[in-house]
Amino acid sequence: MGTTERREREKEYRRKTIIDAAEKVIFTKGYEKSTMDDIAAESELSKGTLYLYFKSKEEVYISIIYRGMKVLRRLFEEAVDSETIGLEKVRAVGEAYNKFHLENRNYYDALMHYSAMEIDIDTLGAAGAELKAFMENKEIMSVLVTALKDGIKDGSVRSDLDPEKTAIILWGQTSGILQLVTTKGKVIKHIYEYTRNEMFTYSMEFAYNALKA
Repeated sequence: MGTTERREREKEYRRKTIIDAAEKVIFTKGYEKSTMDDIAAESELSKGTLYLYFKSKEEVYISIIYRGMKVLRRLFEEAVDSETIGLEKVRAVGEAYNKFHLENRNYYDALMHYSAMEIDIDTLGAAGAELKAFMENKEIMSVLVTALKDGIKDGSVRSDLDPEKTAIILWGQTSGILQLVTTKGKVIKHIYEYTRNEMFTYSMEFAYNALKA
């Protein structure tokens, strides 16, 4: 291994160490209450060294968001690969999103928090550029759009639907029901006696029947 390659690997390892530390801090204390001093302490680095890799807390946070999005995309890809019929692929994507919500709650909450923030990723260096490229390439939504197109092609999904618009609506519907059962789940259970899983399953069936050819 050459000197340049070794330095690049060491640099990438250090970035990973910092992001790992930032996750521990932010997932425990919350974004607003976390500081670069906290992250430096958790990563056992000086604050000066930390700033060699990330210029601000926002830049570190963007790297965490990027990690979360890649986890979600992997779950979506695994979901569609497990099915052969387009409509079932769409259902599997919805179930994968629910799995992400249940099993990767820290990333899910971070993504929801990020969506409500006003951050100009164009000002956040390499981390911002990395996330921007990922989003502009529609890395996550493209999986759902392709599943819908597959369904139209194999006759399981209605042919009058626009795949991209439908994907956006499904994304909004699923995000909405997950937020609802998170924030109002206890109220719904108390008043209507419906559990979180019952509401999510009903939402999925509602969408499934609306899409079915």
